[in-house]
Amino acid sequence: MTISGGQLVLLDTSVVVHLVRYDAMGKAIEEQYALRHRSERPLLSSIVEGEMLSLARGWEWEERRMAELQSHLNELVRVDAGLPEVVRAYVDLYCEATRRGQPRGENDLWIAATARAAGAVLITCDRDFIWLHPHHVEVRYIAQ
Repeated sequence: MTISGGQLVLLDTSVVVHLVRYDAMGKAIEEQYALRHRSERPLLSSIVEGEMLSLARGWEWEERRMAELQSHLNELVRVDAGLPEVVRAYVDLYCEATRRGQPRGENDLWIAATARAAGAVLITCDRDFIWLHPHHVEVRYIAQ
């Protein structure tokens, strides 16, 4: 399923990992969503940025790979999770998760809140966001 032109997309950490590795899944995601050819660049939550840099350090990536990662991240439009709109969306999602008894990964809620505040489609390989779709955030789940 494609995403219409003009529709903003926000990439989850699981997607960024595949894109940076440019593995088979990364290539499939790039092809399916034409991320490099969209008129509007994909969005990057500051939470995803922190997760990616932490993962890379934990994987002990050498300086060259860290520079490549930073280059990939710089191609995306960074959205700060501290923006008032994102904070308000986080409060709404947190309360909804609590009301529904949904497990809450705090970072996942911040990422979803960023997508909601931006009016973006959240692209993920993580099933933890499925409960949000379609009432709170439009989610495109890509099975691995």
